[in-house]
Amino acid sequence: MFKNFRGFHLVEEMQKLRHSIKFNPAKIKRKTTGLLFVAAIFLVLWFMPTETFGLDGLTQIQQRIIAIFVYATLMWVFELVPAWATSVSIMVLLLLFTSDSGIKWICNPDSVGQVLSYKQVMASFADPVVMLFIGGFILAIATTKTGLDVHLARVLLTPFGKKSENILLGFMLVTALFSMFISNTATTAMMLTFLTPVFKQLPEAGKGRTALAISIPVAANLGGMGTPIGTPPNTIALKYLNDPEGLALGIGFGQWMLFMVPLVIILILIAWTLIKKVFPFSQKTIELKIEGEMKRGKETTLVIVTMVITILLWMMDTLTGINTYTVALIPFAVFAMAGIITKYDLDEINWSVIWMVAGGFALGYAMNGSGLAALVVRAIPFGSFSPLLIVILSGLLCYTLSNLISHSATAALIMPILVVVCTAMGDKLAAIGGTSTVLIGVAIASSSAMILPISTPPNALAYATNLIQQKDMAKMGIVIGIISILLGYLVLFAAGSLHIV
Repeated sequence: MFKNFRGFHLVEEMQKLRHSIKFNPAKIKRKTTGLLFVAAIFLVLWFMPTETFGLDGLTQIQQRIIAIFVYATLMWVFELVPAWATSVSIMVLLLLFTSDSGIKWICNPDSVGQVLSYKQVMASFADPVVMLFIGGFILAIATTKTGLDVHLARVLLTPFGKKSENILLGFMLVTALFSMFISNTATTAMMLTFLTPVFKQLPEAGKGRTALAISIPVAANLGGMGTPIGTPPNTIALKYLNDPEGLALGIGFGQWMLFMVPLVIILILIAWTLIKKVFPFSQKTIELKIEGEMKRGKETTLVIVTMVITILLWMMDTLTGINTYTVALIPFAVFAMAGIITKYDLDEINWSVIWMVAGGFALGYAMNGSGLAALVVRAIPFGSFSPLLIVILSGLLCYTLSNLISHSATAALIMPILVVVCTAMGDKLAAIGGTSTVLIGVAIASSSAMILPISTPPNALAYATNLIQQKDMAKMGIVIGIISILLGYLVLFAAGSLHIV
């Protein structure tokens, strides 16, 4: 992934670092111990009597799904194998042991309860949300191949002049804008590459280099909140919010941007103010030069026109009737037919993220399709819970986990549970702005998690430049993260109260 993108060398350095950590002997020993522990917990939950769970009417299929859910939780939290590998194993376990295509003598519905549809489990990989991911990746690849990304960066940064603080703001705003439509990892790699000649101009003794280097991951993480395709947790939230067989809230692409883009702009301005105060520039002006040219010709023109039309259709989905997911496939079809995207470019799609998300969707389907979610709703009095408590606990849990493990894994794990809770609470959530406050709030909390180099790929890329110390990243990550969560929930409450969502 990302071989087409400027700054790929930074991605390679990040991957080398992770590889060296992964195959450290102590790490291997810890993983082996962890796998044995997870296997033991999984088997205990699988074979213990159903009565032990305290859920009246619990079937063996539902018990197996509980065991698989706990297995997924532990595997994602401890990252014993890559998150996408865990997702694939979830789908295989569901197919073999809980579906109508499972092993005959242990998947007999007469003795184990209602089984899942194998077609529905497999359909998780072709969920409309997955098409949205693919459409976003295709747009990113096309803009990079034509050099449109470089040209846009140059044009957008020119108005900020030569003053160091203004250039810092320019880079943050452009990074945030790109991260709304392009992978924030690719955006970070590209923007850090553009900064390389700038770093050389700044004195080593000053803090200007640190300010610029840390601003890119901060802006990329915050910018991802702006659109449903900006970051996987957003898209996962949208899936559950719009599920016609679930919440069916029908939140559109433009509707999301209506309240999230202003939030991103405010957060970027706050982050810019904090960064320039904590890491002041000793050199007041910078000569900005961005190398690289946009390819001239019909292909680039087609990419520009298609991109503009796609974004407009996304923003006017309620007007046109074409939903967000269908629009996402338009650029794919156009670029494929025009030869702009080839079969080799398909290798650049981040399939690991897609598999990761698909596994989470399969788990969500299993909970609902087996009747387990309904059983839990009847057994636990969610209706008596405090809406404010649900918001605080879900936000804190997501923020904490997202600082330590994959944001996608965190969202895939927490969202299905919150859907069950929100459904059971019903109208009580109106006091905090509705169900959207809870689910989109989790997505915001996820994007706000940026304390450690391992918290997000943008953080890891910036840390790989050796211009940022971990304590500096933690300092800014905590302050900006807390502000982001608090403001995010306030915006969601206001949007829900005004019936914008």
